[in-house]
Amino acid sequence: MQRGHWWKLLGLAGAMGVAATGALAVRAERARRAYSPDEVRERLHARHAQAYVRHTESSEVTLAPVRGTLRHRIGELLHRRRNH
Repeated sequence: MQRGHWWKLLGLAGAMGVAATGALAVRAERARRAYSPDEVRERLHARHAQAYVRHTESSEVTLAPVRGTLRHRIGELLHRRRNH
């Protein structure tokens, strides 16, 4: 085989790898966006509860209520820092 053919094959293989990676990324993004933020939150809470139960070998878990949004908590933190 001529020297130029190897470079062409290597470039083609690289381009195919980039295309395959992009296709997988698009598929993962599409699957991730299929859930609403509330559904994602509920799934995360359920997974945390399951992991906690497995860790403590207990059958019941109560989740603490969420104390506002992240923006609200950061605002409270900054407000406290300004007053000290």
